[in-house]
Amino acid sequence: MYTLYSMQRSGNCYKVRLALARLRVPYELVEIDILKGETHTPDFLAKNPNGQIPLLEIEPGRFLAESNAILWFLAERSELLREDPIERASILQWLFFEQHAVVPNIGAAYFWLSLVKGGRDLQRHALDDWMEEGGRALNVMDKHLSQSRFFCGDRYTIADIALYAYTHVAHECDFDLTPFPALRAWLARVKAEPLHVPMDLSAPALKTAAE
Repeated sequence: MYTLYSMQRSGNCYKVRLALARLRVPYELVEIDILKGETHTPDFLAKNPNGQIPLLEIEPGRFLAESNAILWFLAERSELLREDPIERASILQWLFFEQHAVVPNIGAAYFWLSLVKGGRDLQRHALDDWMEEGGRALNVMDKHLSQSRFFCGDRYTIADIALYAYTHVAHECDFDLTPFPALRAWLARVKAEPLHVPMDLSAPALKTAAE
């Protein structure tokens, strides 16, 4: 059985939980609090020298880091990936977009404004850039979704899982989604997908959902 080292309100960790639930993959969940420095203990760094979560233990002593790499691994030979090389490349395109346009802006804003006490004051110098670049990312996504039900055609894939994680909480960190109707409709479609689990699902329920 897999072991997932995760923090409940981390969007990057949430992606992995979404995929595990959708694929009905059982796993053990180990909750890690990055705000308490738990990813920088000697024990954790022995598992992942980069000191980040999510971290998936595939088998005893064998670990896979980086959320989108974990998604790709889990999705192989499943409905969440594609066999056609062009379609697979399209999924990769959106996974890369998520990492360079969504996570550094919407993800950073969510972390500092929603999770860190006093984070707004600590990061006031970065807010304008996050809002500008995050808004640009939302606009790109909305334009694409105005012509497509999901990010890679008419079927839900790991591209949707990756992009949903931080986008669905963007309104919690000052982003206004009102101007993006296609994006909001897509958020509703993803939420309605079979076996969907919310970010704030309790740890025991997460394990049950995966089983």
